[in-house]
Amino acid sequence: MLTIAYIGNGKSANRYHLPFALKLKDKIKVKTIYSRSGRQDWTPIVGVHYTTDINDIYNDPEIQLVVVSTPSSTHYQLAKDVLNHGKNALVEKPFTETAAEAKELFALAKEKGLLIQCYQNRRYDSDFLTVQKVIESGKLGDLLELEMSFDYFRPEVPASVDHFSLNSSYLYGHACHTLDQVISYFGRPDDVHYDVRQLLGPNRMNDYFDLDLYYGTLKVSVKSSYFRIKPRPSFVVYGKKGMFEKAAKDRQETDLKHFYMPSHADFGIDRPEDYGTLTYMDQADQYHEEKVVSEVGDYSRVYAGLYEAIINGQPKTVKDEETILQLEMLEKGIQQVKR
Repeated sequence: MLTIAYIGNGKSANRYHLPFALKLKDKIKVKTIYSRSGRQDWTPIVGVHYTTDINDIYNDPEIQLVVVSTPSSTHYQLAKDVLNHGKNALVEKPFTETAAEAKELFALAKEKGLLIQCYQNRRYDSDFLTVQKVIESGKLGDLLELEMSFDYFRPEVPASVDHFSLNSSYLYGHACHTLDQVISYFGRPDDVHYDVRQLLGPNRMNDYFDLDLYYGTLKVSVKSSYFRIKPRPSFVVYGKKGMFEKAAKDRQETDLKHFYMPSHADFGIDRPEDYGTLTYMDQADQYHEEKVVSEVGDYSRVYAGLYEAIINGQPKTVKDEETILQLEMLEKGIQQVKR
């Protein structure tokens, strides 16, 4: 068993972590959850020790992995403390605020013979996994362009923020999901174009970004806005022989928001109306248009990978260099904001 503890007992821990760790009952034991305030806004988990004393985690020899699920500005120092207490660490995204901080943490973990990794659960979104399946089918031919969007119509969010802050920026808060998907599948780009804006004016919240990553003739665009009353499709992929459009996003988050948990057999599974459409010309120059049954997304695969890495010595699923590259890109992009 892999015995783990959490620093932080808010939405992140209870919605995006604990349901998936608890799903792996034969591999994972959740022992302790720390929060500074001791507030319990979520249903307590039977058998878990809740504490306001962080030393209950640091001084417990049974705990092998500590999950840092707190505001991003605290990640670096807390992760450093976890490693210095001899524990492996899983850190929510964005991993740190700078690439230099990330490099320091990776070096410290290596020095101490420990694992530290960023929590990149969106690698296991159903829409992203389905796009990979379509690309690898070869039906699109050589890839030319991929557009991925994560839009909201929530103008009240940027309107309520009266000054720029890294912690509230859309680039750091959401490109940490989508950029990782691109990097995990396509690797390091040849070049990147950054368009990072504050639609409400200087020194306001960063509420928009449009990043273009170039891989030879392929352009991958990562786009997000708080002002899209009708969101763009989650993914559109163009190749020399056809295209694939997936409008609906992964349903795991939707189900979690309705407290419909991974214990249900149909959790997070797309309905037929959520399937993407593949349009292409075959080798005989015949036109095809067909629905593609979505792959099943599963955030518990993050924890399954950690179990294999810590218990069985397998490689980490999120490589250090991928996390560093992403942070270098976030740092460069955020330089465009006007303060």
